[in-house]
Amino acid sequence: MSRIFWDSNLFIYLFENNPQYAQVVEDLYRKMLERRDQLLTSTLTVGEVLVKPIAAGDESLGRRYERILNNTAVVIPFDTNVARRYAMVRATTSIKGPDAVQLACASEARVDLFITNDNHLKGRHVEGIQFIVALDQVPL
Repeated sequence: MSRIFWDSNLFIYLFENNPQYAQVVEDLYRKMLERRDQLLTSTLTVGEVLVKPIAAGDESLGRRYERILNNTAVVIPFDTNVARRYAMVRATTSIKGPDAVQLACASEARVDLFITNDNHLKGRHVEGIQFIVALDQVPL
């Protein structure tokens, strides 16, 4: 069993049924369930997935997305401990704010794997995260 953090884009691909990536993410999730891996994400992800439903005025869809996230993933809050990790990431790398929030949450949770589709993050080293990989390079 591994602790695997998903960046926001993976959830958005699923929720919006992205033609290029939705099936890839769904297959990944199935493999994780088979392996009994733990799925983690952050409160930033919750905000990111709510943008479209709120913009469309669809509160019901927004509540559905929140419910799915809370029932399938451990949602790591951006608290004071994470804020310190965020500051370290921002002070020591060129990683931008939202990505640094995600990495800080994953770092605080001590994840084995951080999966994103942002290629500029893959291969980076952040204390508390064993591996950062792109979606097309997930070793499961």
